[in-house]
Parts: sequence; structure tokens; C-alpha cells
Amino acid sequence: MNAPAKLNEVMPQVVEFTLDGKKAQAYAGETILTVAKRMGMEIPHLCYKEGYRADGNCRACVVEIKGERTLAPSCCRSATAGMEVQSKSERAVKSQKMVLEMLLSDMPDEGYKWDEQDESLQHGELSQWAKKAGVTVRPELKALRREQPVADVSHPAMAVNLDACIQCNRCVRACREEQVNDVIGYALRGSHSEIVFDLGDNMGDSTCVACGECVQACPTGALMPKSRVGSQVVDKKVDSVCPFCGVGCLITYNVKDNKIISVDGRDGPANHNRLCVKGRFGFDYAHNPQRLTKPLIRKAGVPKDPEAIDELNRKMSEDPSIISTMFREATWEEALDLAGGGLKALRDKYGKKALAGFGSAKGSNEEAYLFQKLVRTGFGSNNVDHCTRLCHASSVAALLEGVGSGAVSNQVNDVEHSGLIMLIGSNPTANHPVAATWFKNAAKKGTKIVLADPRVTDIGKHAWRTLQFKPDTDVAMLNAMIYTVIEEGLTDKAFLKNRASNFEALKKNVQGYSPEAMEPICGIPAQQLREVAREFARSKASMILWGMGVSQHVHGTDNARCLIALCAVTGQIGKPGSGLHPLRGQNNVQG
Repeated sequence: MNAPAKLNEVMPQVVEFTLDGKKAQAYAGETILTVAKRMGMEIPHLCYKEGYRADGNCRACVVEIKGERTLAPSCCRSATAGMEVQSKSERAVKSQKMVLEMLLSDMPDEGYKWDEQDESLQHGELSQWAKKAGVTVRPELKALRREQPVADVSHPAMAVNLDACIQCNRCVRACREEQVNDVIGYALRGSHSEIVFDLGDNMGDSTCVACGECVQACPTGALMPKSRVGSQVVDKKVDSVCPFCGVGCLITYNVKDNKIISVDGRDGPANHNRLCVKGRFGFDYAHNPQRLTKPLIRKAGVPKDPEAIDELNRKMSEDPSIISTMFREATWEEALDLAGGGLKALRDKYGKKALAGFGSAKGSNEEAYLFQKLVRTGFGSNNVDHCTRLCHASSVAALLEGVGSGAVSNQVNDVEHSGLIMLIGSNPTANHPVAATWFKNAAKKGTKIVLADPRVTDIGKHAWRTLQFKPDTDVAMLNAMIYTVIEEGLTDKAFLKNRASNFEALKKNVQGYSPEAMEPICGIPAQQLREVAREFARSKASMILWGMGVSQHVHGTDNARCLIALCAVTGQIGKPGSGLHPLRGQNNVQG
């Protein structure tokens, strides 16, 4: 990808206009509301949410534009040169207040999302804007309040109270456009319009995947985490990183009485506020009564019986105290002395190499360092291993050999710049749901997804082509694609000359791997293999993402080598939207 030759090719164009009598500057295509927010001016808005597509349906943000007959929604009206805008004119303010009052008149007497500073404001952003505008509901309007829908608490984690719904569509956009789960919809017409799940099902009976994007988007509390209905006051907010998969989502824990009561997505490079069911609702294990909070030592005379331990685990959910039948509580000093003494006795009796340590990618880099220090210095041996080596060892070996680094070449949401995304050996909607949202977003914008997998996973609904190859034939299929690229002259000659080596050896190696020869082996028609290879090479940017289906093989390293070679011969690495991305299974695998 060539760098722009001129500064004006990368600098956004600026237009000048007037906003409430002040000179304002807007970038080409920027909305009036965005400019106002940047200038510190407040215009009421409810259906608008930063990062979402502007919908302009609540009409709380209307402004008056000189020379225009009707008021315009500032959230979706772009500023143009010379435009004169009034957000505080008598006409604009009257309309803004009318919208706020009418929406507030339909709200229930007791809301579900109370303001943290003033709990008399019980309807989230609607109450906050109404207070700023000095809006109170007239009794005549309150008397015409709509028939209130029945609460839906069928979902284990979220509460649906549509009596607080203003039909701003933020939840619909969250579900259908951000997460692309297509569960929440907008049904019927006029006064009968309503938010629905699937075909009017209860939320708990719907196909909802519990990502919680809708509860984070809802401005009034109509959709809320069950643990935070009502008061929003917490003792502290703790910024952290999701402890589950390797996408690296940034999160904020809301803590009250020293317990996590809810989780919010934070704006990080990998997730941009998005979360999945694990990140948003998978925190209850921290307070589970079965969680060990004190050291336990096996009671004298109690044998080490695996079946008895299994039975104990089953019964602990009903009676946590049953653990006392096998173990007793101890101080940290006693427990550490017992464990350290036992390990020392084994070392002294059988030698230093009798002990080994196996680390976890759930720990931090600092904890991993201290763990290997314990094994090497304390145990006195190099018998230390890590679960990371088990899951993506083959990928790391191939990447170190092929590109000099075992890390991913770019973050997962770089797929927004891709023309083609190749997913192989991975089921992202189940294992890396936030990463999957970026793939689905890209597909909706025209990016082609190629799913290569012995089984068709959920992401197949969004795929341009599906290569359902026979298990264990990854190398045959990938080499057939490399063969096609070389045979049809689709290689990136400049990239190969300046940035690659051993091309002739690769060319010789794949000579016997024509798509026609590989078709009976991998089960993919030769024409389809050629079609995908051509598109991969010709795309403006192609990116490969893979999971354990590639790496956990006896030939996992060869699988990864093929993927690296495919990127190298086509020059599909080192530019936006291209590259190699092994999807990690735990939160600190790459660390």
C-alpha cells in the first residue's frame, strides 16, 4: 500500500458554519451534534449513542437552520459551509422540551435506572435531560399515559421493563448492527409499536446470546442487568481486562459492599465497549460459596480418593460446609510450611528433577516470571512448562520461523480494512464472540469471509465461501491455494523480492499440489479452491485468523507454515487489513 503523496490526501476537509451565533468548524460529513459536543454545547439527545449509526428518531435533538422550513435532527444532519444553526432558539427549545415531556409522561412512577447523584431522577438519560431543560410533566399528559406492558424477567441475567421504553431503537442497533445477533426487533406500527425478541418471545426464551450490548445501550433502564435495577450507586469502579479469552476486552467492574455487582465494557483497542456473555455476566464465580478463601489441609486419616472428591464437589453446591468432612482450615503459615516442606522432601529424596511446574495463561507476566523462578531456583530444575505452549506452540514455532515474531501481526478489529477474511480452525462466535462481531460487521459492509473448517460453524451464515474440507487435510488444501497463486501469476513480486526468501524452494515444494490433484484428498472442488485463492491474492487486503483447529495437530506447525506462506506469496501482510492472527484461548496467552 503506497503512502499518500500529498498532505491534503490525508487531512480531512474542514467546513465553517455558525452554531448559536459562534463560529464553528466541522470536518466533512460531521454532524451538527458532534460539533456541538466538541464545542461544549449541550443539545438534548436520546436515540443517539456515540459509535452507533445515528437514527434521528427521538427528535429530542432538533435544531433550527436558517432558511429551512422544518427543524432538523442534529444527530444525523451534517454541517455544511455557511450554514447558520440555532439550537437554543425559541422554536427549537420548545420542540425539544415537548419531546422530553411527552416521553416522560409515559414513564412508570418508579423507574429502573436511577441517577447516581440524584435518585429522584429515575429514568436514566431521559430524566437527566428533562432536569437540564427544566421539563416537568403536566397532569393532563400523565393522565393519558399508555397502557403499561408487563415486565419480562425470564432471562437469568437481564430484566426487560418496556414500560420505560421510549422506542429510541438503540437496543435494536446494538443487537443487529453492533453485535449482529439479530434478536431484537421493532414490530407493528403507530401506537402499537413495540420492541420484540425474535417473534415476540420472552427474552429468556429467545435466541439471545446474552452479550448485554442492549443493556449498555438502553438510555432509560427498560433493559437492565438484574443486579443493577434501580439504584446505580456503587462503592467503587475498578478498570480491568476481561479474564476469559485472548481478545483482550477492557472492562470496568462495579463494586458494592466489596462484591462485583455488574460489568461495563470499556473503550479498548480490541473491543470498543463491546463485551460477550462471559465478560459481562461471568463474574459470579468470584463470590461463589464453593470458592476457597482460606487454606485447607486434608484431615489426618482421610485417604486421597478421587471418587470421594467428585462426590464432595457435587454436594458442595447444596451444602458448602460439607468440605469440613475431609479438610480443615489452616493458617497461611501452616499451609505454606506443609506444601513447601513436602516439595523440599521430595526434592531431597528423589533429586531436583523429580519436581516440575506447569503455569497458566490466566496469570500475569509477573506471576509467570515468579512461577518459573520458583521452579528453577527453588526446585533447582528446568522442568517448567506453560499451557500457552500446549495450545499455540505450533503457531508460535511457525511464526518465529516465518516472520520472526510469535505474536499476532495486527489486532482483531483491523478486519474492518480487509477485503477478505479467512477463518480456519476456529469457531469465533462461541470462543471469541467479541472478535466475531468485527467479522460480522465487516461482512455487512461487503468484506468477503471464507470459512475453512471440517464443520460449518455459526459464522458460516455470513461467509462468502465455505471450504468444508476433510479433517486432517489442511496442508493439502492450503498448498493447493499456494499452487494456484504461483501458477496463475498472482504473486506479489515486489514483496517477494524485498521482504521474502526461499520462494523458489516453496514453488518447487507445491508443484505436486494442484487443486485438481488435491480435490479428492481434501474434498473441495478444484474450481472453488482456485476461486478462493484468486480472491485472496487480488483483494485489497486479506487477513487470516485461526484457532486450535489449526494448531493442535501432529502437523500443526506445517498448517501454520502454509498460512504464512500464503500471506507471503500474495504480499498480504504488513498493511492495514492484512496479516496473520492466531486467536488465543486465554487472556494472557500472548503475554
